[in-house]
Amino acid sequence: MPAGRRRTVWFSPDPRGVIPLDGLHVSRSLRRTRHRFEVRHDTRFSEVVAGCADPTRPGGWITTAFARAYARLHQLGWASSVECLDETGELVGGLYGVRIGRFFAGESMFHRVTDASKVAVVAAVERLREEGAELFDVQWQTPHLASLGAIAIARDDYLERLAAALDGGDGPPPEHT
Repeated sequence: MPAGRRRTVWFSPDPRGVIPLDGLHVSRSLRRTRHRFEVRHDTRFSEVVAGCADPTRPGGWITTAFARAYARLHQLGWASSVECLDETGELVGGLYGVRIGRFFAGESMFHRVTDASKVAVVAAVERLREEGAELFDVQWQTPHLASLGAIAIARDDYLERLAAALDGGDGPPPEHT
């Protein structure tokens, strides 16, 4: 993440936030709400990153250079997005992240309509399960993510899970059409 004008720093929180792929919690109200959105994958990647980079959001860290780098990772098949659209086709929420082997690092998410980012998380977990992923890294356990089942784990545990998820993960995930 950028730290000031000239430095980029690496954060490795301890404890680390993850969403266990078998521990997703979808409330009754979220189950009802999710049908209000059309969910897509990798159709509006740059728009999702732009939504996450909105300078009016508190704690923004996504610079133009970061957005370009993630766009390149997306072109190479390493980064992907989940998009939530309303009934008019407007992008109202989503998330993006980097996938290596059976590991997915959720980098950022946003919403312009209540629950759109939660619906994106649910869709991401469902897809990761289908693809045989093992680890969904969300960096920090926020109250928002905890409501979906995110847990905080110690760095040693995280590193073990990461190593297992990366084992044999020497290329981007299979493409979906």
